[in-house]
Parts: sequence; C-alpha cells; structure tokens
Amino acid sequence: QVQLVESGGGSVQPGGSLRLSCVASSAGGSFNSLELSWYRQAPGKERELVASASSNGRTTDYAESVKGRFIISRDSTKNTVTLQMNSLKSEDTAVYYCQAWSSYYSRGYWGQGTQVTVSS
Repeated sequence: QVQLVESGGGSVQPGGSLRLSCVASSAGGSFNSLELSWYRQAPGKERELVASASSNGRTTDYAESVKGRFIISRDSTKNTVTLQMNSLKSEDTAVYYCQAWSSYYSRGYWGQGTQVTVSS
C-alpha cells in the first residue's frame, strides 16, 4: 500500500507564500513509479486538481487558476512531492490533498489533507 503524509499548511495573508510537502511511502514499487498530484477542496465546492507531476518528474500540469503562481516538484531522494504556492489569493483557501497513482497497485491513494487559509 501507499501512505501519504502532508505538512506545511497554515494561514497566510494575500500575496504571501506557503510550501506544502507530502512524503510518500510504498510497500510495493518505488517512489518513481508514483504519479503525484495535489488537489484542493474549498467549502461547498468539489475537489479539484491543482497540479500534477509525472512519475519521472519531467511532465507537470497545472490548473489555469494557479499557473504562474504554484510550482510542483518531486525529490526522489526524500520520497517527497512539494507544492510551492506564491502570490496566494483568498480563493486559494481550501484543504489541500496529496494524491498518488501507483502503477504497482493500479489504484490511487490520498493523504489526510492540510488546511490552507489565505486571509487578511
């Protein structure tokens, strides 16, 4: 199975920055067999994809709303995927979830979520 542990959420003023981290551990397959993504869910809204990184890290994709402000990266030496969030806006307020797709288990896994609040 795959376990995901997120950290780095918190409160910040508009225009500020936060960095989310997610440590992934897999009983089967390696870290490099995982496609990793960040999703978020705001109150009363559906969960949405924020950013994703391919298993080799060469391909990344972003929601239009965060392009140019957020950066997803992965570090295979630390089994970690991070989301650097800059120029935060109030509409970025949500619970952020790390998600992994395991080619070894052919299924997805979710972290427990971390709250991000952007408010003045």
